[in-house]
Amino acid sequence: MKIAFAADPLSGFKIAKDSTYAMMREAAARGHEVYAFGHADMLFDGQNVMAKVTRVTLTGETPDWYRQSAPELTSLSAFDVVVERSDPPFNMEYIYATYLLELAEKQGARVMNRPGAIRSHNEKLAITGFTQFIAPTLVTSDADAVRAFHAQHKDIILKPLDGMGGAGIFRVSADGMNLGSIIEMLTHDGARTIMVQRFIPEISEGDRRVLLIGGKVVPYCLARIPQGGEVRGNLAAGGKGVAMPISAREKEIGETLAPILLERGLLLVGLDVIGNYLTEINVTSPTCFQEIEQQTGFKVAAMFIDALEQRQ
Repeated sequence: MKIAFAADPLSGFKIAKDSTYAMMREAAARGHEVYAFGHADMLFDGQNVMAKVTRVTLTGETPDWYRQSAPELTSLSAFDVVVERSDPPFNMEYIYATYLLELAEKQGARVMNRPGAIRSHNEKLAITGFTQFIAPTLVTSDADAVRAFHAQHKDIILKPLDGMGGAGIFRVSADGMNLGSIIEMLTHDGARTIMVQRFIPEISEGDRRVLLIGGKVVPYCLARIPQGGEVRGNLAAGGKGVAMPISAREKEIGETLAPILLERGLLLVGLDVIGNYLTEINVTSPTCFQEIEQQTGFKVAAMFIDALEQRQ
């Protein structure tokens, strides 16, 4: 297959843990051709969605782990599959990119995850479609509603709807310290909607990333455990990643969501689970492939490329 990865610049990859690198490595090992481009490399020329694409050759060495050909303007429909792996923030430029990728689909390109599905599944709000698995949750821009939620639940988490890597997440305990300031900052004085959830004390055991690939649940998760008094387990916020078999509850959540999300065009999904509760549904560029493989031996990237091959 000719596989084109829509990704951030390869020069910024940390190949010891980057999941997109793991995908590329596995694809190349199977003899597939690997290409790369960024959102900013795409254009519509009046007829077709094109991109300035480079052929990527993996060297197997560090730090110079790849070689790239000169960019060549190519129709996205010329590839067997386009794998969307660009990191958030999910801003308007990202949305514009999904529109271009969606147009490319209409011209014959196969894009995974499907751009319309990515756009329709805000990674925070998507959990509201599966209320049987979520903790008490409020979505609002109204300060009084947030204060009432805090009065009811005492210990709460507040977070923006467009954050990543744990950015902008706050905990407010029963004393309500700084609640007003946090509400003002996150909502921009009532102009932006946020999510508020009852604090889940099991975060001390890790915010667990459960991966869904091709409608199936990866049998191992990565527990991202907060360090040094942090409330956030995200690896980007200093959390420690510990791979382990998924629990019965995580399997229940994963097996319920996997076929539904696959039907919607989401081949790869990263669920965040704390304790018994689903907290996020990540669809842009889910990670943790290498951490799981390094600690358990389970080849997550192989499962992903299997899923791509099976959908040919």
